[in-house]
Amino acid sequence: MKKTEGSESATAAGCPSETELAGKADICEGCPGQALCKQQGGRDPDQDILDTRMKAIKHKILILSGKGGVGKSSVAACLSMALAELSHKVGVVDLDICGPSIPKLLAVEGREVINSQWGWKPLISPHHDVKVMSVGSLLEQSDNAVIWRGPRKTALIRRFLKDTFWGRLDVLICDTPPGTSDEHLTVVKAMKSTNPDGAVIVTTPQEVAIATIRKELNFCRKMGVPVIGIVENMSGYVCPCCQERTNIFSSGAGERLAREYSVPFLGRIPIDQHLVQCCEEGSSIFKSHPESPAASALLQVAQAVMGEVTR
Repeated sequence: MKKTEGSESATAAGCPSETELAGKADICEGCPGQALCKQQGGRDPDQDILDTRMKAIKHKILILSGKGGVGKSSVAACLSMALAELSHKVGVVDLDICGPSIPKLLAVEGREVINSQWGWKPLISPHHDVKVMSVGSLLEQSDNAVIWRGPRKTALIRRFLKDTFWGRLDVLICDTPPGTSDEHLTVVKAMKSTNPDGAVIVTTPQEVAIATIRKELNFCRKMGVPVIGIVENMSGYVCPCCQERTNIFSSGAGERLAREYSVPFLGRIPIDQHLVQCCEEGSSIFKSHPESPAASALLQVAQAVMGEVTR
């Protein structure tokens, strides 16, 4: 079947996958995905409820990374606190189903989610009252392994968006797992009708990380997700004694990639001993070390993000 002209999407011209005719229309005959569309296609009857929840939130931002270990969840948590420090009402939904770390970073670990008549009540972080929802808060024990196939992950992500009583927020941060998988496809499709602002892509300065970020940028283009910008994490080491910054990795790769793909470069976050300690303890760097280089860098990134989404 012919692709839509001028589009990089793999969706065929006239494909009714988002309608009630999914898998049933004449154009579906001979398509290898016809049987799957008959089972899963069409508009979700709960989509209207999900849209109502999401429309109460001004800005919806995905945090993406091409590979693990670049500090994506740390950046997501710290960015939420930085935005709250700038007087925004912020929520964080942890979509990393198999490796949730947001509860630890935002100091809500061990607390139980309450299911009220209005839906799941998100946990309130002691740091700037950031609202938090994560599978890590639904487990009986925090070290229990989550061994789920794609459909079950998809169902839970939709419930996080649809059944959580987020209320009115200025920003909802969606922390996703590394790469491009079921979780990313699910959240993009679920939010499509409510116009998410786009994705912040986190990388480190090494070339091996940059290579995977190219795939992430191409994923955003194919899925029609705007790229808010690129953040270069672990960009230089700050000496705890003299505050001198040393590039222990290569430097500037994130900014070069931003120029290559014509997307904004949002800033660099250094390896700062104070930031490392705060992430390990689940504390706020803006309360304990507000004058540190990492705190200043995070506030600048937060301002840059809001500058892009409010244009």
